[in-house]
Amino acid sequence: MEYQAILYEKHGATARIITNRPRYKNAQSRVMIEEMDHAFSAANADEDVRVIILAAAGDTFSSGHDIGTPEEREDMRRRPFPKGLRGEYALSRHLFLDATLRWRNLDKPTIAQVQGMCIFGGWMFAAAMDLIVASDDAAFLPALMQYFSIPWDIPLRKAKETMFRNRFIGAAEAERLGFVNLVVPRDRLEDETMALANEIAENDPFTLRMVKWAANSAQDTMGFSNAIRNAHSHYMVHGLDTYTKDKMDGKGFPKVMPGVTHAMKARGK
Repeated sequence: MEYQAILYEKHGATARIITNRPRYKNAQSRVMIEEMDHAFSAANADEDVRVIILAAAGDTFSSGHDIGTPEEREDMRRRPFPKGLRGEYALSRHLFLDATLRWRNLDKPTIAQVQGMCIFGGWMFAAAMDLIVASDDAAFLPALMQYFSIPWDIPLRKAKETMFRNRFIGAAEAERLGFVNLVVPRDRLEDETMALANEIAENDPFTLRMVKWAANSAQDTMGFSNAIRNAHSHYMVHGLDTYTKDKMDGKGFPKVMPGVTHAMKARGK
């Protein structure tokens, strides 16, 4: 498959999936997500690959969902989903719930390589990976999204406080809270992530698979996957009161999602 919005690389036993829309700060278009899903599936099926890295080109890991680039609007015009609430639900679930859960449940260890801003949907994609390596300038902004793992990613009271205040979590704080595994200098991010991947790849792949399945199963026994699917309904209800309703009424999405402007102001940018 020839990719438009991502790059796919193999380095020995490690595969790298690199989102490649730096012009749009790696906003998550439908094409990008479909290509990511294809690449993750290919890496998962490749017996030579033992570890998968999710990275991003440019200075921003992800600015979140694509809510109106020219390419995204044209793609939605050519391949429309049904109009109305049912279509909005189907699109949201297809792109941002089902795909993300699949990535979380891949057979092989996955690592997110995060630099710069990691906003809303960016948090989702990073959270779906098993491990996260962040540059020291990384900043994470959580919210009620389709893959709502935040109460599982960081302590619950901290999760509530962060979302109530619409504030960024810096890399050092994210590491203290247990969301990030390793914080490294920006100019060492790729090297350190590859070193970690190579170290993990030296282990027996069957053992890695069993460890991952056991860990994910333990989390699921505590209700993780059911909670994620249930929270998608809360996301849809919230959206109907704000941006989803405007989109269905023909007004389109805002240029910046609610909450991001507040967070950026509080950050002083």
